[in-house]
Amino acid sequence: MSAAHSVYVPEGTFGVLDAGEIPVQTADWSNGLAVPMSHGALIVTGIHTGEIRATATPMTGPPPGLADDLWEEIVEVSVHAPTGGLRVESLEQGPVDGLAPLSPAGPGWYRLRVHARGRGRGTLPDKTSPEPVEDYLVMAWPAPWADADILRTSGRLEHDLAHSAGAPQPQPPAPSRSKEQEALRRRLLRG
Repeated sequence: MSAAHSVYVPEGTFGVLDAGEIPVQTADWSNGLAVPMSHGALIVTGIHTGEIRATATPMTGPPPGLADDLWEEIVEVSVHAPTGGLRVESLEQGPVDGLAPLSPAGPGWYRLRVHARGRGRGTLPDKTSPEPVEDYLVMAWPAPWADADILRTSGRLEHDLAHSAGAPQPQPPAPSRSKEQEALRRRLLRG
């Protein structure tokens, strides 16, 4: 397993993206943590803006059992990688150097398991954090498409799920018009 690396989070999400594309209009926001799209996925964080720690682990098949009890939330979703370039990415800064690509088998379908802890702690009232307080382990292996599976929940994830039942799907926040945000908006519209 690779070491954790810092990932800058704008707008409460980071990505596991295929060739940097963000087809946000196809996002399924229903499970509160891992948001699959027509290709790639977004990961919902507890902070709105700041740094998180992430580890990426490509696998040849599903891991045996669940990770240790240090993880508060674990969700699996299927993601498509048409170019075979799945990588953990900051939505503003691009791929995270030092984290392994998550699609070693090339183009196709992958099962993405996202482990999270700290999504509900340590943030300032404006949902920012001066230091990383959230950790994510992202694993992926080749597998045909399957429904999302919530393997472990926390109070935060249960709250998110209860409040989304029967409600319209949450939409991503409108980007501001700073130079960085304008670049993000253009990337989102490209997808």
